[in-house]
Amino acid sequence: MMISDLHLHTNFSSDSETNPEDLILRAINLKMPYICFTDHNEFDYEDGLFILDMESYFTTLTTLKEKYKDKIQVLIGVEQGLEATKVSKTKEFISRYPFDFVIGSSHMVNGVDPYYPQFFENRTTYEAICEYFQSILDNLDVYDDFDVYGHIDYVIRYPKNIDTNYCFDKYSKYLIPILSRIIKSGKGIEINTGGFRSKIKESNPSLEIIKKYKELGGNIITVGSDAHFLSDFASEFDKALAYLKAAGFNYYNVFIDRKPLNIPIL
Repeated sequence: MMISDLHLHTNFSSDSETNPEDLILRAINLKMPYICFTDHNEFDYEDGLFILDMESYFTTLTTLKEKYKDKIQVLIGVEQGLEATKVSKTKEFISRYPFDFVIGSSHMVNGVDPYYPQFFENRTTYEAICEYFQSILDNLDVYDDFDVYGHIDYVIRYPKNIDTNYCFDKYSKYLIPILSRIIKSGKGIEINTGGFRSKIKESNPSLEIIKKYKELGGNIITVGSDAHFLSDFASEFDKALAYLKAAGFNYYNVFIDRKPLNIPIL
């Protein structure tokens, strides 16, 4: 049985045009027991670019959940952009809706997404990456109403000059506190296979970080393709399975009603 994909974007996200029903049909074909939609909600983008239309989102996905209930369990989640300055708004939003699963992710860092080149301007790649990791620590200081922290080292996908010496030890002064706080709060991390499709050719977070998370006592882990296109659905899940095993996991997690289930892997 194939690992279920718990990080997916559809035409409810401004950066995707994928029909959610097409993803469900692909998941059924792959014999996945679950599928979870996690479209973007973000408060800081200009013109409300990533503000999720919640009424339409839940209406559409609830209808599909019922339509395919005999073939697959459709779960409704969200990828919520976390910012320490938006805590009240984020708390109110997450508490208002009956999500199965909440990915908390860092996209906006001091008003700029590392996806854009200006995030890396006028400083070294090392300095930019440090700022990104510090922003995660700032978020964890004030907010923990999420289930897993998404693509913890997302920032490494985008520098013009790739940090060829990127490794856990180089940023351990940030990464150890990040992982420790996630574990202490009873939350998890994800293996995001989107990184394999980027120039880094590695998951987010890296295998080193996944291993360190397990070593520190972390026991909640999900797998997601971060697909924005149908063609990327379940992409590189064979590598994700290998990473789970290499880090010492014999299961992965699925969330239903914000509660983790352990799904054994062979």
